[in-house]
Amino acid sequence: MHQHIKITPLLRLFATVCSLTLAVSLAACGSSSSSSSESSSSSSASPTTTSTATGSASTAKLTGVTAKGTLGKKPTISFKTPLKATDGASAILQEGNGATIKKGDRVCYQGIALSAETGKQVQSTWEANTPQCDVVVNSASLGSTRYDLFAGQKINTTIAIASTDTSQTTSSSGSYIMALTFVSRSKAITRAEGTKVTDIPSNLPKVTLASNGKPSIDLNGYKPGKSLVVQTLIKGKGAKVKSTNTISANYTGWLASNAKQFDSSWDNGTASDFSLSEVVTGWKKGLAGQTVGSQVLLIVPPDEGYGSTAQSSIPANSTLIFVVDILAAY
Repeated sequence: MHQHIKITPLLRLFATVCSLTLAVSLAACGSSSSSSSESSSSSSASPTTTSTATGSASTAKLTGVTAKGTLGKKPTISFKTPLKATDGASAILQEGNGATIKKGDRVCYQGIALSAETGKQVQSTWEANTPQCDVVVNSASLGSTRYDLFAGQKINTTIAIASTDTSQTTSSSGSYIMALTFVSRSKAITRAEGTKVTDIPSNLPKVTLASNGKPSIDLNGYKPGKSLVVQTLIKGKGAKVKSTNTISANYTGWLASNAKQFDSSWDNGTASDFSLSEVVTGWKKGLAGQTVGSQVLLIVPPDEGYGSTAQSSIPANSTLIFVVDILAAY
């Protein structure tokens, strides 16, 4: 999976800290800090809340963790250390005052990771203001427990989830408390939406879409050259993708030599989120500047793909064809 972009697995939580197994993906943070978790919000205005309420949806209840601060601002998270908590246990620390999160929404959140052993902050997205938007609220992607925890909450809610990295040599050094604050919501899309492009060169591979949106191709006698080909098939009406963005996308990839499919997020049943800084050059060049909601045909020559290095089912010196639906950028 994702062999064309060479990224860490999608299910990751503050990836520079640990590799966790929650059914919610929190991409690598844009800011790392070793400062104490007691650093308060930059705003002291009312209203403020302090709560030890536990979430009703989680199989295990996380107790002994509190949050204090202005709703929608970075909270101060407190607990007695060392905190022993069941992996995956959760709690609602602050109940929000914004719009209600509904099934099918894409939710953006700010996050803090704290050591359960020391209470020290080890990662945060707040300082660099890099909210993550990789959560789509449905039971298929989150699982029933996380879905029940997220759906129906309001924006500015802060939840806490305990997680243990089993790769650590000791459980204490690999135990964390993740405090997530929901900061925005939007209706998620699962396939490209926009205006179909009509002036597509006739010599390019022909793309056909299944009823669910999954693409298939007919090479149409196409003979790849040495240059990257970028052809928008559907022009979305969303925000323009920046080269520094993380995007969520559904995609399929084929070998240009024989149209053999080697990868598809459609077959995996869920979109993929990845940073454009981590993809092959052809993806970064081809997707930067496109708009959310667009569908893009990419024909990636070897020197902007994997070059002379074979990758699993991709032979060395392969030209690759992709059809990518851009679902979100953040």
